[in-house]
Amino acid sequence: MPFHYLESASDPRVSDYTTLTDVHLRKLREPREGMYIAESSRVLRRALAAGHQPRSFFLAEKWLADLDDVFRAYPDVPVFIGKAALLEEITGFHLHRGAMAAMQRPRPVPLPELLAGARRVAVLEDIVDHTNVGAIFRSAAALDIDAVLVSPRCGDPLYRRSVRVSMGTVFQVPWARLDSWPGDLQVLKDHGFTVAALELTPDALDVDAVAAGNPDRLALVLGTEGAGMSPETLAAVDLAVKIPMRNGVDSLNVAAASAVAFWELRPRR
Repeated sequence: MPFHYLESASDPRVSDYTTLTDVHLRKLREPREGMYIAESSRVLRRALAAGHQPRSFFLAEKWLADLDDVFRAYPDVPVFIGKAALLEEITGFHLHRGAMAAMQRPRPVPLPELLAGARRVAVLEDIVDHTNVGAIFRSAAALDIDAVLVSPRCGDPLYRRSVRVSMGTVFQVPWARLDSWPGDLQVLKDHGFTVAALELTPDALDVDAVAAGNPDRLALVLGTEGAGMSPETLAAVDLAVKIPMRNGVDSLNVAAASAVAFWELRPRR
């Protein structure tokens, strides 16, 4: 097996792992290079279980035995090993969740294929906080969302923080990035979806009222943090739905709201 012991932070073979704390550069670099980072042994195992292909593994020597089966399954993939201080110098942070892996991004799934057979779809409009993106995917995986669509300006679901917060469940939920926003909402309507915005509008229906109607196919649009849904998107949806608030609280964090709405709006038959 190709085990490589690192001696320098400038080793060009580990360029995939350099400066992982620079969010802006990673957002530009990873999608362009067709890769993403799986951080922690659990997450990389979930990525592999989903059929994603590793480019390399990166870890401290103490984790070798824990991942022996993985290395045997991918005998041609290089394994880079270094002391904790050197790995931290390369990545910009202390590795304490086991190994990391540079993974090849899977090919995008065509939208019609993604929607075939789906009954519940989440649509993320310009949600830029990767923690929220990851948390929404974790709720989507747990609460029977069949697919997630993200707007052109939404955060990357395969960015390192998104993947980690989702605990790797981002690999379980089929997803796609839309090209035209909010124009592509019409594609959902053409496939028989009722498109609902989770937004506090004057005419918004309570979530339990929409759930009682049990729409056969429902796409739930979640707006960006702070500003909420854009006027163009609200004009394009079929209806608005709200979660009734108590005790003077006007709204929930978008990730928390998604979990409530996914559960309440699940298919009842």
